[in-house]
This record gives sequence, C-alpha cells and structure tokens, in this order.
Amino acid sequence: MTEQKWYRCGLHFECTGCGNCCAGPEEGYIWIVKTEIAFLAKHLGTTVEQVQKQYLKRIGRKYSIKENPVTRDCIFLTAPQDGCRGCAIYPVRPNQCRTWPFWSFNLHTPDQWNWAAAQCPGINRGRFYSYDQIEQLKEQNQWWGDK
Repeated sequence: MTEQKWYRCGLHFECTGCGNCCAGPEEGYIWIVKTEIAFLAKHLGTTVEQVQKQYLKRIGRKYSIKENPVTRDCIFLTAPQDGCRGCAIYPVRPNQCRTWPFWSFNLHTPDQWNWAAAQCPGINRGRFYSYDQIEQLKEQNQWWGDK
C-alpha cells in the first residue's frame, strides 16, 4: 500500500522575488554539481577553476556557493530593485534553487511546510502545483537536458 502524503491534493506557490530563500541569517549550503559549475563558468565568462576558487567552497566531495560572511546571503543575491531582490545567475541557478520550496524537508509535514511559509511569502499563494508536479520537483536531480 502506498503512503498517502499530506499534500496529495496539491499546493500553491508563487515566487514574490523577496529573496528570503537566498538570504541569511542562518548559514546553509547552496549545493552545485559539476555540470552546473560548467554552466556557471560559461555564464560568467570564466573557467571552471576560477569559479571554484572565487565563488565556491568545498564541503567534503561537494561544492556549495559561498555566502556573504556577515549576512549569510548567497553571494549571487542582488540588491533590491523595485522592491525585489534578484539572482545574478538566475538562468544557470543550481537545481536546489530551482526546486524551492518543494524540498523533502519542507514537505515532510504540514508543520514544516508552514514553517517554510513563515519565511517565504510565496508559499500558499499563486500557482497551483499538483501532487505529481510536486513529486517531480522534489525528486528532480538535474534541470538541464542535452545542452
């Protein structure tokens, strides 16, 4: 018998551009994989090695995008314009960023979803995501095709 997930009727989410998902005050990890690093290097017009040195930190065998040491914001989070913060690498942002807020942690219980909603004004509003769409995003490992 398949487990019934609490969000089986779907959820709503619409990015408001607040940037809270990219901002501190807590320190976190913004995981980025080898293929995404190559996309990032191309986007920035530099080498993979330079991207690793300047923008990433190594955590064991993985890489995470650096954060501002004071604010704990992602270093690619841009200053507010017209009330919205942005992403300097939006077209090549990592899979982790693309799948927010449909992360396993946030979807574990309604309480965890609502905790995330307290941080993110786009949760529980806007576009409707069906159960199947949520599961697809939650399980997504890569966003790129045969680029």
